[in-house]
Amino acid sequence: MSLRDFKTIDERRKFIEEKIKTHLSATAVYPKDLEEAQFKNCENMIGAIQIPLGIAGPLLIQGKYAKGEYYIPLATTEGALVASVSRGCKALTLSSGAKVYTENVGMTRGSLFTTNNLAESFRLKNWLEDNFAQVAKRAQATSSHLTLKKIFTKVVGRNVFVRFSFDTEEAMGMNMVTIAAEAIAELVTTETKAECVALAGNFDIDKKPAWLNSILGRGRQVWAEAVIPEEVIKSVLKTTSFKIHEVVVRKCLIGSAIAGSLGFNAHFANIMAAIFLAFGQDAAHVVEGSLGITTTELIGKDLYISIYLPALAVGTVGGGTNLPAQKEAFTILGFTGKERTSQFAETIAGAVLAGELSLLASLAQGTLASSHRRLARKNK
Repeated sequence: MSLRDFKTIDERRKFIEEKIKTHLSATAVYPKDLEEAQFKNCENMIGAIQIPLGIAGPLLIQGKYAKGEYYIPLATTEGALVASVSRGCKALTLSSGAKVYTENVGMTRGSLFTTNNLAESFRLKNWLEDNFAQVAKRAQATSSHLTLKKIFTKVVGRNVFVRFSFDTEEAMGMNMVTIAAEAIAELVTTETKAECVALAGNFDIDKKPAWLNSILGRGRQVWAEAVIPEEVIKSVLKTTSFKIHEVVVRKCLIGSAIAGSLGFNAHFANIMAAIFLAFGQDAAHVVEGSLGITTTELIGKDLYISIYLPALAVGTVGGGTNLPAQKEAFTILGFTGKERTSQFAETIAGAVLAGELSLLASLAQGTLASSHRRLARKNK
């Protein structure tokens, strides 16, 4: 039987529910603890997509929150990616590791209010500044795991764009900040008579590339750096520091500028996407994760390399983090304590640095195409 055999919506709904229930209980792909996914993660759920999962590492990280050697789960269908990141991990680990830093700048929701004229627009802007404590209290009443950090406002005629930044602790927190922003909007409307036209007015800026996120940051800003000795560049990366540096300047900086790119890097999004899928993150936030800059400098015959991720929207609770495979990925990293998400962010920065270093070396060496032929097409 198929849906076309049923005439009413209720009959069709019952048929779909029975199919889902049968499928969930009849196949090993759906263990019992995945049944919750149809209520929390995916409507009209009929199955799951399998993506190959690999491990890169070990990667030595020296950060404030992440310290030690880590193996990084990566979910991808791109042949050569895991091997490339692993090579970068080896080079970094042999070079005393990646030094990483993170700053929790807060998850944002950018609401749009309208007024009758410029005078009222600036009155609203001033009211928000003068009543920050009251606004913060209203926001925190929606969740004990949320704190308003700051408010950034722009006036454009009768439009007032307000970017609220929240500390959402271990969660990525988009749902939390949306609920908090709704409560704030109700307060603003009551106190100022301004109308909230859109709770999300593209001033977040959420799941879109924008300079605002590069400048102000979103979620967590993360940095990573390392100095790669000449002998490691020769033995592991098979090239020279000068050639890698030249690729960065001409490709990542000049090439990105002439193309009008918002990301001045080799392939942040590649590593970001593989990590987001493996750990149950919101994959659409790879857009913000693709922003950022890779820089290099020559220190004699050694290479200094760094990456900057201005808008890393990640969490270790909520979303897809409790799905069976994704939960298992977190156990591989072994994070504990209240700063798990900061540990996670610093680990991502180290992995991104490893991926950048390896790809840049491959481009400098001239082996990008041959590597993909060898690893992605089974041509040994």
